[in-house]
Amino acid sequence: MASFSLDTIRAAAEARYSSTDIELGDNTVRLLNPLRLPKAKRTALSQLQDRMGGEGADQEELLSEAIRLVAERPTAADDLLNAVDGDLAVLAEIFDRYGKGTQVGEASASAA
Repeated sequence: MASFSLDTIRAAAEARYSSTDIELGDNTVRLLNPLRLPKAKRTALSQLQDRMGGEGADQEELLSEAIRLVAERPTAADDLLNAVDGDLAVLAEIFDRYGKGTQVGEASASAA
């Protein structure tokens, strides 16, 4: 029978479900993997993603709201959004990279 410490399991979870980190000057903004978010935030993120595909959806507003949900700290989300300054292409690129970084974790979790 195999035995694992909780610290070993936590390290494996961190490696597998790590954040998407964006360097912003001297600071790093961490966008947390959805599996590392509280349930209420995961639900809100899922609802936002559903709204993004809707006709007439304000993509800038929705992507900004999503960043606020997944950022490790509210001030970090504000810093990132201020630096992006409403550039929808940059917001879309952030979420493209975020999505690619979280796909493995989401697929693995749904298979469990």
